Amino acid sequence: MFTKIDYAIGGLIGFFVGIFAIPTLINLDLHTKIAAQFSIPVGLFLSLMPWIMAIIYFIFIWIGEWLSKKMPIFIQLTKFGAVGVLNTVIDFGVLNIISLITGVTGGLVIGGVNIPGVALALTNAYFLNKFWVFKHRDNKGALHDLPTFLLVSGLGIVINSSIVIFATSYPVVSFDAKTWLNIAKLCATVFSFMWNFLGYKFIVFKSSGSMPEEMPRAPIAPL
Repeated sequence: MFTKIDYAIGGLIGFFVGIFAIPTLINLDLHTKIAAQFSIPVGLFLSLMPWIMAIIYFIFIWIGEWLSKKMPIFIQLTKFGAVGVLNTVIDFGVLNIISLITGVTGGLVIGGVNIPGVALALTNAYFLNKFWVFKHRDNKGALHDLPTFLLVSGLGIVINSSIVIFATSYPVVSFDAKTWLNIAKLCATVFSFMWNFLGYKFIVFKSSGSMPEEMPRAPIAPL
């Protein structure tokens, strides 16, 4: 079962999803098109984005709770999906902020531009996955799993940045540079997401990944 704290965390995650989505929308000039579609001022649309996403996340958590009544694994899957979207939006948001400021949209230099967003997203991923998704708590301290996490995530960064560098170095001419950068980033995110999920579940947080904490445990017989 989801608790009130889970709903609060979910709403907060949605709020930050809305905030970090804004730079990407601006860089791709989607904010004006979406605002025009709904006939509202651009400034109002951007200011409402965090609150809209918070409401969407509340609904997402509710759906996950409903599904978990039939399959308890959906509790963990819902949380992982919520965190995964936030990590992705943070990654894209920081990349687009730096791209807007520097004007860099491709080539070898984009590899360095890509790293800050990935690093911030991974930091967020570590703490939310450890303490909220997998609830991997022990007496060894909050940073006990960090070395293994960094090893798995470091390889994820290499995979992510390599795909972005390769794809932007050989762009598809039918797309403009900014659009192709985000398409390349999306492809890179899919591959690094799969790697990170397998690494976190079976290596970093394997003790709790083998059996979700929501699964019922057999009663202990009295002595």
